[in-house]
Amino acid sequence: MKSLLFLVLISFCGADHHAANFTLEHDRIIHIHENGPRLFVEAEQTKLFSQRGGNVTLPCKFYRDHASADSGSHKIRVKWTKLTSDYLKEVDVYVEMGYHKKSYGNYQGRVFLRKSTENDASLVINNIMLEDYGKYKCEVIEGLEDDTAVVSLDLQGIVFPYFPRLGRYNLNFYEAQKACLDQDAVIASFDQLYEAWRSGLDWCNAGWLSDGSVQYPITNPREPCGGKNTVPGIRNYGFSNKDQSRYDVFCFTSHFNGRFYYLIHPTKLTYDEAVQACLKDGAQIAKVGQIFAAWKLLGYDRCDAGWLADGSVRYPISKPRKRCSPTEAAVRFVGFPDKKHKLYGVYCFRSYQ
Repeated sequence: MKSLLFLVLISFCGADHHAANFTLEHDRIIHIHENGPRLFVEAEQTKLFSQRGGNVTLPCKFYRDHASADSGSHKIRVKWTKLTSDYLKEVDVYVEMGYHKKSYGNYQGRVFLRKSTENDASLVINNIMLEDYGKYKCEVIEGLEDDTAVVSLDLQGIVFPYFPRLGRYNLNFYEAQKACLDQDAVIASFDQLYEAWRSGLDWCNAGWLSDGSVQYPITNPREPCGGKNTVPGIRNYGFSNKDQSRYDVFCFTSHFNGRFYYLIHPTKLTYDEAVQACLKDGAQIAKVGQIFAAWKLLGYDRCDAGWLADGSVRYPISKPRKRCSPTEAAVRFVGFPDKKHKLYGVYCFRSYQ
């Protein structure tokens, strides 16, 4: 009888041990204790909007059970990380415990805790970069107690499809990442593509996204783009081999700190002449991301085709009219003309930094 009772007690202890720690979902860990949790963490706002170059405060506050005997006997440790599409990986952003503070990577010199009150663990991010977009986890630790909250940072901007001079479907995933960076942009996330589709983006060529998937947005179903009788939506090719598979890419860019403009010049120019003309004007030849940002975010409108840094020729139309994109507002793509012999105007960009 005593042996049987002993086994039953062991079974209950084992069950309590396994129930003490379990995960409901990726961004929230719930800790259950015999006498209830003694540390709570919450974000009063779970999604914030900002733009490149701006500042933002990701909210996070913690509350302790002061009636607990251990309350106040341990230093509070605050750790902020950025979540990734790979649930097993997080990017360190900032850690603070007492006088010890450390920021990581591109966040160095741009982040700190607000600490407006003794329980305020909110993270301030200055001079927001395109790469800052995403979900952040605030973790507060006191001794054996810890809790977390997740906050999303969204950026105002524009998603645009891109392919290089080589033509369509010529980029593996890593080349796609670099192509976006070269055009003052980053590779877009699925959420950013989805919002662009909801705003009317329709593009019939599949492109890489930041999670390694290949997708494309269709608002007007037609035969070459998944079929005429299909519903509008995001067409999904799934996850492809990042080294060997080749597609286009969807890039994302936001506000810039500078001036985008069409250079008034007495003659049309070859590509090399266009580069030199911008330099002579104290600027640089503009990038594809900059023409899309100027068009979408500033309403820039110019019915003159001009060279851009990647060797393409485009022009932005925000007010459709005859001979200038009569049916829709768009950044019109002329192509990748011969750099040595074709003559066009040029779009320049002068940075204010």
